[in-house]
Amino acid sequence: MNNYDELYRIIDYRFNDEDLLKKALTHSSYAAECKIGYENNNERLEFIGDAYVDAVVGMKLFEIMGKAHEGMLSRRRADVVCEASLADTAVYMGLGEFILLGKGEDASGGRSKPSILSDTFEALMGAIFIDGGYETVSRVILRLLGDKIQAAAEGKLSSDFKTKLQEYLQNKDHNVKIEYKVVDESGPDHMKEFTVAALANGVALGIGSGASKAKAEQAAAENALSKGVE
Repeated sequence: MNNYDELYRIIDYRFNDEDLLKKALTHSSYAAECKIGYENNNERLEFIGDAYVDAVVGMKLFEIMGKAHEGMLSRRRADVVCEASLADTAVYMGLGEFILLGKGEDASGGRSKPSILSDTFEALMGAIFIDGGYETVSRVILRLLGDKIQAAAEGKLSSDFKTKLQEYLQNKDHNVKIEYKVVDESGPDHMKEFTVAALANGVALGIGSGASKAKAEQAAAENALSKGVE
């Protein structure tokens, strides 16, 4: 796809140097197949974009979460800039349709692979920075990730319920002892189901089940939070 008008509309920015945009959309498989050289794929731009996405998201969270400590800010930023989150945004943008892929990568579903989508998103942000400067890329990043940043600031973006429960409890009592105990185990070896209780200082706060202990622990933490712990 060579007509970038729809992409320009989505990002609300038009490149001065469209060759830079093309490079941001060029996957290494395409560059290798077309023998155009490593320097013409998007990996160097991804390196730049990764840094600026982190910086812009981090600064916005710093502004929103005025009382949050460094550890919480880092976790909330990670919720926004992780592969799954950026890939989700790339899907919303329809970014996969614009990526230049090698034939093999394209045939294997590369346009929908989270790793390729998130890397391309970062490369695109890197290209915008080089083409338009920091203020421009900051505006674009906040336009595209603003809802996720706000959700992360409110603790609503992460599905890591164990971390959320820990943060809540430790804000009330820094010395709280949090444990997860298996209270039931059923099913044959190849289809086990675990039931786990989440405890704080020996008091059960929630219970959950899952096909692994890790999943059951997350379910127990989510159950505790759903009871009004958060």
